[in-house]
Amino acid sequence: MSEFVDPTREAFAAFQADARPGPIQMLNFVRLRTEAAYPDGRRATGAQAYATYLAATAPILARVGGRIVWRGSFELTLIGPADERWDHCFIVEYPSGAAFLSMIGDDEYQQAVAHRQAAVADSRLLRLAPQPVGTGPHSGAHS
Repeated sequence: MSEFVDPTREAFAAFQADARPGPIQMLNFVRLRTEAAYPDGRRATGAQAYATYLAATAPILARVGGRIVWRGSFELTLIGPADERWDHCFIVEYPSGAAFLSMIGDDEYQQAVAHRQAAVADSRLLRLAPQPVGTGPHSGAHS
């Protein structure tokens, strides 16, 4: 099973290069470790370490104008690898890509991200362009 915790240099460079105006949404899937893997040997569960990360980053997220716009509890994978399961599923909306970059460049965020790195066994982070939603055959809501 692949493990993805941090972006590659190439993916991060592509994100930085796409400086289009307007809001972005970041779709997050997070699988936690049973035991956090702190480099200094500190003991905590993955859930405890991730809760510490979320608490530390909430004010930073608000400061850059970001907010969680959707959150759900994982139940099952209908299409995709059957062995993938996710402990946290949510979408964060930022006013711009620059706002996201401002957040991750923040000194407080840089300190807090150590808790995320210790907590996360695997994750997916997808940048999305918000689109209008609705009902009917022309709503764009097709699978």
